[in-house]
Amino acid sequence: MKKTFRFTALALAVMTSSHVVAQEDDSTAPYQSWLGFHGMYYNADESDKPGPDFMEDGAGFGFEYGWRFDESWAVRGEYTALDLDYAQINGSQDSVSGHMFGVDAMYFMPDDLWYLFGGVKRQILDDNYNLANVGIGKHWDLNDDVQLTTELAAYRDFDDSYYDYSVKIGVSFPFGKVTETNYTAPAPVVDGDSDNDGVLNSQDMCPNTPAGTEVDSKGCAVIVDSDNDGVADSKDMCPDTPMTDKVDADGCTVFDQEEITHTLHVQFANNSAEVSDPHSAEIEEFVDFFKRYGKTQAVIEGHASAPGDAAYNMDLSKRRAEAFKDLLVNEYGIDASRLTAEGFGESQLLMEGSSSEANRVNRRIAIRVTAIVEVPEKR
Repeated sequence: MKKTFRFTALALAVMTSSHVVAQEDDSTAPYQSWLGFHGMYYNADESDKPGPDFMEDGAGFGFEYGWRFDESWAVRGEYTALDLDYAQINGSQDSVSGHMFGVDAMYFMPDDLWYLFGGVKRQILDDNYNLANVGIGKHWDLNDDVQLTTELAAYRDFDDSYYDYSVKIGVSFPFGKVTETNYTAPAPVVDGDSDNDGVLNSQDMCPNTPAGTEVDSKGCAVIVDSDNDGVADSKDMCPDTPMTDKVDADGCTVFDQEEITHTLHVQFANNSAEVSDPHSAEIEEFVDFFKRYGKTQAVIEGHASAPGDAAYNMDLSKRRAEAFKDLLVNEYGIDASRLTAEGFGESQLLMEGSSSEANRVNRRIAIRVTAIVEVPEKR
């Protein structure tokens, strides 16, 4: 075979020097790039590239540069100097020399078990040929700096549908790997228990737990919620809230405001300002409500029936209101400042007319108390 590989030898020298520079400068992730050199056995379709003779097989050698941009994918450029034999039919020349170059996309299987590749190539021999190629290969680690490369590839001519095959073996030099010279050992860990929870720092998954917090074997707080309100006891500002109550982040009952009203009517005898039954159930129920909501105030309204002089009825209604105020203050201990007595005479009759029933219901005092209270929200 002819040995016409001067161009290849020069390119190898250039790429070797580039590799050395890249190794010195690169400090990125493992296998970011590689430079490889290979020998190749090339088998041509016997009917391939017709001429006075037909190409059979031959050999070549060359180089490649690859860039692996993630765990699975890479691209490479490849050059091979070829020397192919002719089948001696009419025979004058015994071989033809030329070049093959192109690019491939490469897919690496998990754990770099093997890789697939595909791309395009151009051959410059006795004529120019354009081919598509696919193949399978593997990088075998010889040591941290050198890999053995093996590949099988198939080629198809774009124009004439001829098929060729090749076997390649070579070495490659990955660079960008983190080596032992770049490794700095971490400072030795001195174990301890920084948060004093009884779990060593090396095993503590929850450092800096508050002092006194009950923790599990991993150093994380054991969540205890005694009143089952969804807030841990360690953060619960209102323990023992009812299970039916909605609570806030502090475990305290959430309240809604609601207006409630209590109204009392007390009847009086004809022409009288005396409370006839000062300890009736209705009066005591009102007093309990009024005491429970101690910020409320009330107006005691005195009223009279229709018969009689209007001025007299006005005075009688005022005396009835004052009498009931005195009862609340003296008998039940209500603060007098919370009460106001006011007479309305016969101006606000509940029932018109002068019948005995109308007179009975109109001789009265009325008192109304309204309070704004907080009612627990329910879950």
